[in-house]
Amino acid sequence: MGATEGKRPWDGEVISVQPRTRLLRSFDERSHSYLGYVLHLRGTLDGEAREFAVAVGPAAQAKLEFRVGDRVSGLGVPVADPRTEIADLYRVSGLRVLVRGPDSASNPPPYLGIPPTLEVYRARGHRRLSATTYRSRCSSCLWGCEMPVEMIIDHWNPSKKRYRTEAFCYGPKSCPFYRPGPTRKVPGRRGMTWEEADWVDEQDTAHRGPDE
Repeated sequence: MGATEGKRPWDGEVISVQPRTRLLRSFDERSHSYLGYVLHLRGTLDGEAREFAVAVGPAAQAKLEFRVGDRVSGLGVPVADPRTEIADLYRVSGLRVLVRGPDSASNPPPYLGIPPTLEVYRARGHRRLSATTYRSRCSSCLWGCEMPVEMIIDHWNPSKKRYRTEAFCYGPKSCPFYRPGPTRKVPGRRGMTWEEADWVDEQDTAHRGPDE
Protein backbone atom coordinates (compact mmCIF):
# COMPACT_ATOMS: atom_id res chain seq x y z
CA MET A 1 0.00 0.00 0.00
CA GLY A 2 1.39 3.40 -0.97
CA ALA A 3 2.16 6.04 1.65
CA THR A 4 -0.60 8.29 0.34
CA GLU A 5 -3.22 5.61 -0.33
CA GLY A 6 -6.46 6.35 1.50
CA LYS A 7 -5.42 9.91 2.27
CA ARG A 8 -7.56 12.84 1.21
CA PRO A 9 -6.12 16.03 -0.29
CA TRP A 10 -7.02 19.34 1.29
CA ASP A 11 -6.08 22.98 1.17
CA GLY A 12 -7.47 26.11 2.70
CA GLU A 13 -7.03 29.28 4.67
CA VAL A 14 -6.34 28.84 8.37
CA ILE A 15 -9.09 30.47 10.44
CA SER A 16 -7.74 29.29 13.81
CA VAL A 17 -4.97 27.26 15.42
CA GLN A 18 -5.85 25.75 18.80
CA PRO A 19 -4.53 22.95 21.00
CA ARG A 20 -5.61 19.40 20.25
CA THR A 21 -6.54 18.15 23.69
CA ARG A 22 -8.64 15.30 25.03
CA LEU A 23 -10.37 15.21 28.39
CA LEU A 24 -11.13 12.01 30.27
CA ARG A 25 -13.69 12.29 33.05
CA SER A 26 -14.57 9.72 35.67
CA PHE A 27 -17.10 11.35 38.00
CA ASP A 28 -15.05 13.85 40.09
CA GLU A 29 -11.71 12.94 38.48
CA ARG A 30 -10.33 14.21 35.20
CA SER A 31 -7.15 13.95 33.14
CA HIS A 32 -5.94 15.62 29.96
CA SER A 33 -3.96 14.47 26.95
CA TYR A 34 -2.11 17.19 25.02
CA LEU A 35 -1.65 15.73 21.53
CA GLY A 36 -0.83 18.60 19.18
CA TYR A 37 -2.81 21.29 17.41
CA VAL A 38 -6.00 21.61 15.38
CA LEU A 39 -6.01 23.77 12.26
CA HIS A 40 -9.49 25.03 11.46
CA LEU A 41 -9.65 25.85 7.76
CA ARG A 42 -11.93 27.26 5.13
CA GLY A 43 -11.14 25.70 1.78
CA THR A 44 -11.41 22.41 -0.10
CA LEU A 45 -11.41 18.89 1.31
CA ASP A 46 -11.24 16.09 -1.23
CA GLY A 47 -12.63 18.44 -3.88
CA GLU A 48 -15.51 19.78 -1.77
CA ALA A 49 -15.60 23.44 -0.67
CA ARG A 50 -16.28 23.59 3.07
CA GLU A 51 -14.92 24.39 6.51
CA PHE A 52 -13.02 21.56 8.17
CA ALA A 53 -10.35 20.82 10.77
CA VAL A 54 -7.01 19.03 10.54
CA ALA A 55 -4.91 17.64 13.40
CA VAL A 56 -1.16 18.33 13.23
CA GLY A 57 1.62 17.27 15.56
CA PRO A 58 3.68 19.57 17.78
CA ALA A 59 6.76 19.08 15.58
CA ALA A 60 4.89 20.24 12.47
CA GLN A 61 3.56 23.29 14.31
CA ALA A 62 7.03 24.14 15.65
CA LYS A 63 8.52 23.89 12.14
CA LEU A 64 5.86 25.65 10.08
CA GLU A 65 4.38 27.99 12.74
CA PHE A 66 0.84 27.93 11.41
CA ARG A 67 -1.26 31.01 12.18
CA VAL A 68 -4.51 32.60 11.12
CA GLY A 69 -4.45 33.72 7.49
CA ASP A 70 -1.96 31.13 6.20
CA ARG A 71 -2.89 29.19 3.07
CA VAL A 72 -1.98 25.56 3.73
CA SER A 73 -2.25 22.23 1.92
CA GLY A 74 -1.63 18.57 2.67
CA LEU A 75 -3.03 15.05 2.83
CA GLY A 76 -4.90 13.46 5.71
CA VAL A 77 -6.83 10.42 6.90
CA PRO A 78 -10.42 10.73 8.20
CA VAL A 79 -10.40 10.29 11.97
CA ALA A 80 -11.28 6.80 13.16
CA ASP A 81 -13.69 7.88 15.90
CA PRO A 82 -15.25 11.36 15.58
CA ARG A 83 -16.40 11.16 19.20
CA THR A 84 -12.79 11.48 20.34
CA GLU A 85 -11.61 14.18 17.92
CA ILE A 86 -12.41 17.77 17.05
CA ALA A 87 -10.53 17.38 13.76
CA ASP A 88 -11.95 15.79 10.62
CA LEU A 89 -8.53 14.55 9.46
CA TYR A 90 -5.36 13.37 11.16
CA ARG A 91 -2.14 11.48 10.25
CA VAL A 92 -1.36 14.33 7.88
CA SER A 93 1.53 14.41 5.44
CA GLY A 94 2.81 16.67 2.70
CA LEU A 95 2.15 19.80 4.74
CA ARG A 96 2.94 23.01 2.87
CA VAL A 97 2.42 26.69 3.61
CA LEU A 98 1.38 28.06 0.21
CA VAL A 99 0.92 31.66 1.31
CA ARG A 100 1.96 33.13 4.61
CA GLY A 101 -0.79 35.16 6.25
CA PRO A 102 -0.35 38.68 7.60
CA ASP A 103 1.20 39.26 10.98
CA SER A 104 -1.87 39.45 13.23
CA ALA A 105 -0.78 42.39 15.36
CA SER A 106 -4.22 43.90 15.79
CA ASN A 107 -5.47 44.60 19.29
CA PRO A 108 -6.75 41.41 20.90
CA PRO A 109 -9.00 39.74 21.76
CA PRO A 110 -9.18 37.43 19.94
CA TYR A 111 -5.48 36.50 20.05
CA LEU A 112 -4.40 35.48 16.56
CA GLY A 113 -0.62 35.02 16.64
CA ILE A 114 1.43 31.82 16.58
CA PRO A 115 0.23 29.61 19.44
CA PRO A 116 2.63 28.62 22.22
CA THR A 117 3.95 25.13 22.95
CA LEU A 118 1.73 22.52 24.52
CA GLU A 119 3.80 22.80 27.69
CA VAL A 120 2.71 26.43 27.99
CA TYR A 121 -0.95 25.51 27.64
CA ARG A 122 -0.62 22.80 30.28
CA ALA A 123 1.21 25.10 32.67
CA ARG A 124 -1.33 27.93 32.30
CA GLY A 125 -4.37 25.83 33.08
CA HIS A 126 -7.83 26.63 31.77
CA ARG A 127 -11.30 27.76 32.78
CA ARG A 128 -14.55 26.44 31.42
CA LEU A 129 -15.92 28.53 28.57
CA SER A 130 -19.50 28.99 27.47
CA ALA A 131 -20.12 27.04 24.26
CA THR A 132 -22.08 29.98 22.86
CA THR A 133 -19.25 32.39 23.65
CA TYR A 134 -16.72 30.03 22.11
CA ARG A 135 -18.65 29.87 18.85
CA SER A 136 -19.40 33.60 18.65
CA ARG A 137 -16.19 35.11 20.07
CA CYS A 138 -13.41 32.61 20.67
CA SER A 139 -13.33 30.09 17.84
CA SER A 140 -10.43 31.95 16.16
CA CYS A 141 -8.46 32.68 19.35
CA LEU A 142 -5.28 30.73 20.09
CA TRP A 143 -6.32 30.56 23.77
CA GLY A 144 -9.70 29.00 22.99
CA CYS A 145 -10.16 25.26 22.81
CA GLU A 146 -12.83 22.66 22.15
CA MET A 147 -12.11 19.30 23.75
CA PRO A 148 -13.70 15.95 23.02
CA VAL A 149 -14.68 14.51 26.40
CA GLU A 150 -14.84 10.80 27.20
CA MET A 151 -16.79 10.07 30.40
CA ILE A 152 -16.45 6.75 32.22
CA ILE A 153 -19.85 6.33 33.85
CA ASP A 154 -18.97 3.37 36.08
CA HIS A 155 -15.36 2.85 37.19
CA TRP A 156 -16.24 -0.78 37.95
CA ASN A 157 -17.25 -1.14 34.31
CA PRO A 158 -14.93 1.18 32.29
CA SER A 159 -16.52 0.13 29.01
CA LYS A 160 -19.63 2.08 29.95
CA LYS A 161 -18.91 5.51 28.48
CA ARG A 162 -20.51 8.66 27.14
CA TYR A 163 -19.06 11.37 24.92
CA ARG A 164 -19.51 15.10 24.50
CA THR A 165 -17.57 18.28 23.66
CA GLU A 166 -16.62 21.04 26.11
CA ALA A 167 -15.07 24.46 25.50
CA PHE A 168 -12.27 25.96 27.59
CA CYS A 169 -10.20 29.15 27.76
CA TYR A 170 -6.46 29.31 28.47
CA GLY A 171 -6.38 33.09 28.00
CA PRO A 172 -5.96 36.06 30.31
CA LYS A 173 -8.48 36.21 33.13
CA SER A 174 -9.19 39.83 32.24
CA CYS A 175 -10.38 39.06 28.70
CA PRO A 176 -13.63 41.02 28.15
CA PHE A 177 -15.04 38.25 25.93
CA TYR A 178 -14.85 35.58 28.61
CA ARG A 179 -18.06 33.99 29.85
CA PRO A 180 -17.94 30.77 31.88
CA GLY A 181 -21.34 29.41 31.05
CA PRO A 182 -23.08 26.86 33.29
CA THR A 183 -21.14 24.49 35.50
CA ARG A 184 -20.33 21.08 34.04
CA LYS A 185 -22.19 18.05 35.34
CA VAL A 186 -20.70 14.58 35.06
CA PRO A 187 -22.92 11.47 35.18
CA GLY A 188 -21.96 8.53 37.38
CA ARG A 189 -23.14 5.06 38.30
CA ARG A 190 -26.64 4.45 39.63
CA GLY A 191 -27.89 7.81 38.34
CA MET A 192 -25.50 9.91 40.44
CA THR A 193 -24.21 13.27 39.14
CA TRP A 194 -21.13 15.28 40.11
CA GLU A 195 -21.05 19.04 39.48
CA GLU A 196 -17.72 20.68 38.73
CA ALA A 197 -17.89 23.83 40.87
CA ASP A 198 -16.22 27.18 40.21
CA TRP A 199 -13.37 26.46 42.65
CA VAL A 200 -11.93 23.90 40.20
CA ASP A 201 -11.19 26.61 37.61
CA GLU A 202 -10.03 29.02 40.29
CA GLN A 203 -7.59 26.45 41.64
CA ASP A 204 -6.25 25.53 38.19
CA THR A 205 -5.46 29.17 37.32
CA ALA A 206 -4.61 30.54 40.79
CA HIS A 207 -0.94 30.95 39.81
CA ARG A 208 -1.81 33.49 37.08
CA GLY A 209 -2.55 37.17 37.49
CA PRO A 210 -5.54 38.84 35.82
CA ASP A 211 -3.59 39.80 32.68
CA GLU A 212 -1.61 36.60 32.32
